[in-house]
Amino acid sequence: MILTEGKRALNEYIDRKGMRNSSSRSAILAEFLKAEKHLTSDELYKIISNKIPTIGIATVYRSLHLFCECGIARELKMEDGISRYEPILGHEHHDHLVCTKCGKFIEIIDSELEEIQSKIADRYRFNIQNHKMELYGLCSDCK
Repeated sequence: MILTEGKRALNEYIDRKGMRNSSSRSAILAEFLKAEKHLTSDELYKIISNKIPTIGIATVYRSLHLFCECGIARELKMEDGISRYEPILGHEHHDHLVCTKCGKFIEIIDSELEEIQSKIADRYRFNIQNHKMELYGLCSDCK
């Protein structure tokens, strides 16, 4: 279901931009969505290059940026300076707890937190268009 939705979103975006579709990009999309985790471009490259050795890292990098542009993925620029990408199709908005020792991501979906953010925005007459929250510390395994 998510893969079908992702392919449709990508194809519509590519058509609007007058770009051509490629089997490499489709394969990268399938592996990205199947992974269901926060991946760096290098991690995704390792996964896809095991299946299609002719794909280059630049193709993976460009594809991830394209996925972000068309609303399939979101880039997370983390405190360590390394960008990670996560699928957003079929996922509701969430924030993150990030372990600074092992790199584990814990996704937080909390309506109370969202309500607090809305109240703060209202208090300052601020219209939130987008946000992300990342809290850094040690996970239960590392502390």
